[in-house]
Order: sequence, then C-alpha cells, then structure tokens
Amino acid sequence: MTFAKFRIPWFKQSQRRSLSVQMMWAGLGITLGFVAIALLAPTLQSWGWLQDPMQSLTNPLHQPPSAEHWFGTSRQGYDVFSRTLFGAQAALKVVFLATVLSVLVGVPLGMVSGYIGGRIDRILLFLMDAIYTLPGLLLSVTLAFIVGRGVVNAAIALSIAYVPQYYRVVRNHTVSVKTELFIEAAQATGASTWRVLSRYLFANVIQSVPVLFTLNAADAALTLGSLGFLGLGLPDQTPEWGLDLRQALDALPTGIWWTAFFPGLALTLLVVGLSLLGEGLNELINPLLRRENWTR
Repeated sequence: MTFAKFRIPWFKQSQRRSLSVQMMWAGLGITLGFVAIALLAPTLQSWGWLQDPMQSLTNPLHQPPSAEHWFGTSRQGYDVFSRTLFGAQAALKVVFLATVLSVLVGVPLGMVSGYIGGRIDRILLFLMDAIYTLPGLLLSVTLAFIVGRGVVNAAIALSIAYVPQYYRVVRNHTVSVKTELFIEAAQATGASTWRVLSRYLFANVIQSVPVLFTLNAADAALTLGSLGFLGLGLPDQTPEWGLDLRQALDALPTGIWWTAFFPGLALTLLVVGLSLLGEGLNELINPLLRRENWTR
C-alpha cells in the first residue's frame, strides 16, 4: 500500500511530462513547417512552380482545385495555392516583428520598474495596467487605423498590446529577485544599476519570456488575420490570409468554398502550432506547474 502511494503520483507526473514534450514537438514541427514554406515560396516562384500571388489571371476565374491550380482560383483571378503559401511569409514577418518589438520594450521596462521602484514604478505600473485593461483586438484595430497599413505598421499596432504582458511578468520577477543575497552582494561591492540589471537580474527574470513569446505569437497571428479581414492589415493585393478571407466572403454563398477554406486552414494550423509550442514549453519550464503535477 505504501509503495502504491509513491508510485501513482510519479506515474501521473511522467505521463503529464510526456504529453508536454509531445505538444512541444508537434507545435515546433508545425511552426517550422510554416517557416520553411515562407522561405521557399519565392524560390519556388522563381523556378516557375508557383504563380505570382499578386498577378490576376484572366482565365480561369473562380475555378475549383485542379491539377493546374491545386487550391483553385479566386473570383479576383488569383491562384489560391500561391497566395496561401506566400501568406505564410507575410504572417510570419508581422508576427515575428510584433513579438520582438514587444519583448524589446516590455522586458527592459519591467526590469527597470521592478528594480528602481518608487515613482517610476508607480507611473509605469499605472500606464501598463491601463493598456492591459483594453481588449487586445480593439486596441490593435484602433492603432492600425491610426498608423495605417503595412508590415511595420501592423507589427507596431500588434506589439503595443503585448508590451504590458512582458512588463508585468518581468517586473514581478524582478521585485522578488532583487532581495536575494547575490543582488545585495553586488550592490555592496558598488556595482552600478546597469551592471546589476544586465549581469545578475536579466538571466533570472528572462526564463518565462520564451513561453510568453510563443503564446503571443499565436495570438498575433490570429489578430493579424482579423485586421486583414477588416481591411486594416496589409495593403490590397498583398497575399495575406485575413485579406483573402475577406475577399472570399462574398463568394461563399455561391458555392466557391476553396477561396476561404485554404487560407482559413493555414491560419488555423499556424495558430494551433504556436499555441501547442507555447503550452508545451510552459508545462516543462514553469516550476509552479511542475510542483503542481508532483502533488497530484
């Protein structure tokens, strides 16, 4: 009986960890698949294996999938297969740029705010909380309307909504770590604020950022699709899944399903891949979840 009490929690934890690893690898595989597609699409076009995604074909229009056009053609005359593949390039550009910008802004602000404290901390905390209370999609739509369309503008509109998340996580970790003995020892030896932040604090508060990065990337991909559907993402004729879904909306009642199905499927797979990667990393990295799994 005593042996069973120790054996069952270990077995549950082992199962949970195995599932987390599988989720992480599945998400990584899907994400890397889209990265490969984005990188290879221009090469395939130069070899003549892909149509120009921005060139409208005069014939055939809104034709179903066939050997000549694998995903069919749209009512605007675009090759859906080519636009779906190039849409991965546009999505990954905006998503990567948006998440990197939010990390570059949110992490330093969180470290400085948590370490220095005082009035700076109160002002930044109030500002970030004010931004965080706004719905992310609504904030992105408003910012996109202000800054205009384009890859960089869309990335800026998306990144501002994610900065408070990095700020709050890093600030809270900084507040808890700055009271540790090694930080006090560094301060006692006369280390400057910059040296303490860059050498001692950074490595200890950055651990949760990769998980947040992947989860925000999944949300950014979905939000970009929403902006494109609303006509606020990338310029017209740019191969972008949300924009293609918007153009395909009028064709659905007439039975032209393929112009919406394939871009929507690609967007869904990318979001699922990034979400699986983020959740798998979170299960493996987060010490609170590991401790919770051990007690079950």
